[in-house]
Amino acid sequence: MRRAGLWILTAAIVLYSLFPFFWILKSSLEPTSSVIGAVKGLWPGHPTLTHYQAIFVQGGFGQPLLNSTIVAGSTTVLAVVLGALAAYALARLPMRGKAIVLGSVLLVSFFPQIAMVGPLFLVFRHLQWLDTYQALVVPYLILSLPITTWILTAFFAQIPRELEEAAMVDGAGLWRTLWSVFAPVAIPGLFTAAILDFLLSWNDLLFALSFMNSPNMYTVPLALVNFRNAYYVHYGQVYAGVIVASLPIALVVLFLQRRIASGLTAGSVKG
Repeated sequence: MRRAGLWILTAAIVLYSLFPFFWILKSSLEPTSSVIGAVKGLWPGHPTLTHYQAIFVQGGFGQPLLNSTIVAGSTTVLAVVLGALAAYALARLPMRGKAIVLGSVLLVSFFPQIAMVGPLFLVFRHLQWLDTYQALVVPYLILSLPITTWILTAFFAQIPRELEEAAMVDGAGLWRTLWSVFAPVAIPGLFTAAILDFLLSWNDLLFALSFMNSPNMYTVPLALVNFRNAYYVHYGQVYAGVIVASLPIALVVLFLQRRIASGLTAGSVKG
């Protein structure tokens, strides 16, 4: 009875969480008249792919997808590499005030984004970076690097030092030890940080709205906001765009979760 109750509760939570996504999917498959009309059921009466065709043919949604992929991918790679180096130093090297450093790093991530827009806009205008990828990668890196460093520092501290010491005793240098011994065990933490960095960069609207002016430089959230004209919001296209934009996130999360599970198994150490 306890197991059955747990399954029922889990199913209820999952259905409650997925219902908004299901409703958006349903609305994206309905004709425009049904989208803006009264609700007629849980299933689309006359399914159509018109809205999906419109966002790519008329709305040019492929370019925002490419822009978001470049920005989020670049931010994720830089944040994980730089955060891993900083986290390894904090977790392994003896230093004073380590707690203060970690606290300061984490404090940066709580700084409100809106307070950064004005100064960054002035700097990017001076550097002629407005309407460029680096105008988004730099702010996203500022936000994601502290969280990445904090997560990886806690994860690296749990990895036994004996693994590195044994490799060095066998003649491996520092970089060989890090790449061949430490990195495979650290894969779960690295991919966990990568998930958070990618989601933060992919879903942001504030910085894209502030620093991007040309339609060919729009990211996905900014493109979704602009599926409208002076008199009408194309809700069907917005719903279709949300579904298309959510698919890469779902695939990335599922893929990385699998890698995390395999990394945990491969990186286990028997005492």
